[in-house]
Amino acid sequence: MPSIDILYEDNHLLVVNKRVSDIVQGDQTGDPSLDRILKDYLKERDGKPGEVFLGIPHRLDRPVSGVVVFAKTSKALSRMAQLFKEREVIKIYHAIVDRAPVPDSGTLEHYLTRNTKQNKSYAHDREVPGSRLAVLHYRTLASSDRYHLLEIELETGRHHQIRVQLAAAGCIIKGDRKYGAARTNKNGGISLHARSVSFIHPVKKERLEIVAPYPKMDIFPVFNAG
Repeated sequence: MPSIDILYEDNHLLVVNKRVSDIVQGDQTGDPSLDRILKDYLKERDGKPGEVFLGIPHRLDRPVSGVVVFAKTSKALSRMAQLFKEREVIKIYHAIVDRAPVPDSGTLEHYLTRNTKQNKSYAHDREVPGSRLAVLHYRTLASSDRYHLLEIELETGRHHQIRVQLAAAGCIIKGDRKYGAARTNKNGGISLHARSVSFIHPVKKERLEIVAPYPKMDIFPVFNAG
């Protein structure tokens, strides 16, 4: 059983710190998916007969690390999905980029189109056919000689949104060759980390804030931000 970094668990939710290269849900690659790994883990740990229920109210791109929320009941799944849809979940990401944004904090708005064959999105300054509005807020947390650490709060949730919007602003995420980086990271991922989520628990009705430690094989600790 692969190592699993559980950040929070109760009878309704299971929140884990996804590793770089993990896929949240099975795809055409046939690689073991995080939801399948977790189902097998829960079945073995809890001695559950039959199939274990584990719902997926949101996802992260494969090369991205950080917080992923799973639902352990159908009621929790429907309620969490609604929270994400209605933007009641505060999603904070940290990214390491090659150029500091100007100004050092602000809002990016683009209209994104998606090319499914390329598995890539494109940013436009104005609305074009088939585009969807994408909005994020950013601020610079720290800088080194070569890189800059940004904190991003998503207002919308579009395909590759942070990656393509930062690239359009001239701030390419370290290791993200799809959006302009010169080389990949040694761990095969990109330096984009889903740092935290905050929301009202769908059943207990209390606020939860869950923070994910950074992946070890990255340069986040250079900024003393671990």
